[in-house]
Amino acid sequence: MKELGSIFFKYRSYIPLPFVFLMLIFMEPTLTSIVIGFTIALSGELIRIWSVSFAGSETRTTSGVGGTYLVTQGPYSVIRNPLYAGNILIYIGIGIMSNALSPYLQIFAFIFFFFQYHCIVLAEEEFLQNKFTKVYSDYKKTVGRFIPKFTQLPDHIKSGLELNVKNGLRSERRSLQAFLITSAIIITYYLLKECFKVI
Repeated sequence: MKELGSIFFKYRSYIPLPFVFLMLIFMEPTLTSIVIGFTIALSGELIRIWSVSFAGSETRTTSGVGGTYLVTQGPYSVIRNPLYAGNILIYIGIGIMSNALSPYLQIFAFIFFFFQYHCIVLAEEEFLQNKFTKVYSDYKKTVGRFIPKFTQLPDHIKSGLELNVKNGLRSERRSLQAFLITSAIIITYYLLKECFKVI
């Protein structure tokens, strides 16, 4: 699974595209699906912005699993993989917005992306364990992979990084644009459909 995780990591920016195409081709949005889905997706995007405001542009690398430093603050003090949790919320939220092939596409997407990120995390954890050894072992004991443990972060594993929202937004620009454009397409489609019903 770690080898598969390395492949998923390299192509993680392109893997969602087939789901996006299916979602747009078969979308049947309703006002309810848009409100619920957008709220979920927006929460995922906010988690991503919060995360990259600590982790910086290193999260954009596609050359391979790696990292210069261990980020343990902000959302990383709640769960070890907030970016991936944010991604899953975005994908599921947009899927709910589109209401395409509901609920089958949304369920399949959740299962697939959870499996994808599970494989990626296994590869990342091996790298981090080898590089940061005891500090990472203590971090794993304190902070859950995807489920919060709500335990106090020991001082010796705090990364000492500062929140930098400006850099976070700069790093997150492409993902934020993709989220807003996709949402705009779905909302526009819904509004046009409702207008033609009235005419």
